Amino acid sequence: MDISTILGIVIGFGLVLTAMAGGGGLAWFINMPSAMIVLGGTVGATLINYPMSDIIGLVKVAKNVFFGKEMKTENVIEMLVDISKTSRRDGILALEEKAEDIKDPFFAKGIMLMVDGIEPAALSRILTTEIDFISERHRLGAEIFTTMGNFAPAMGMVGTLIGLIKMLVQMDDPSSIGPAMAVALITTFYGVILANLIFLPAAGKLKNRSSSELLVKQLVLSGILSVQAGDNPRLLEEKLHSFISPGKRKAMN
Repeated sequence: MDISTILGIVIGFGLVLTAMAGGGGLAWFINMPSAMIVLGGTVGATLINYPMSDIIGLVKVAKNVFFGKEMKTENVIEMLVDISKTSRRDGILALEEKAEDIKDPFFAKGIMLMVDGIEPAALSRILTTEIDFISERHRLGAEIFTTMGNFAPAMGMVGTLIGLIKMLVQMDDPSSIGPAMAVALITTFYGVILANLIFLPAAGKLKNRSSSELLVKQLVLSGILSVQAGDNPRLLEEKLHSFISPGKRKAMN
């Protein structure tokens, strides 16, 4: 589970709820019609904007916000260097056992394509195509969350307009103006909270995870092609160090 995500949710919602509870109580901010307008409107607009298959796929993508696991570049480099040494010592076919121990499907697939004798150009095309499709899936997931983050405040404004209309209709009763105005503003409040504490941060997290994952996959592709070309393990390690920051390079040495 991603600690920063959980910590961000706890701090963000915790401080907001604490501020809401002070001076009156949380009950002032609870209004079911307002929640229905914002949530229902946001979900409805998103369903109109995207096909159902993309929305269903969003559930799987959303897990990456909390449970995404990514391989560290340092570990991948160490594995590739070890694979290179094994390949030079025992031959390409000896890497089949190595592939069985690799949990990442993309990495294992690359090793098996190399073991099967696929030409470097074809191997590069296959893995590059897979990287492109992974990138597109990640882009779509982040885009849907961003879209929901844009719709939520707009739906909040719709609820506010509905509340203002109701307030104006009851202008002959001064005692009803205050409560009606409060309800109208609560709807906008819900939309802003959903957008800025859930949807947009989730989109940002997915974009960051996507960048990190694609970097690792590019590193794997480069390493596999180098192993297939028979590069010296030391040369391979130096080549792959270009994918990581100088600080991490020093830590590995």
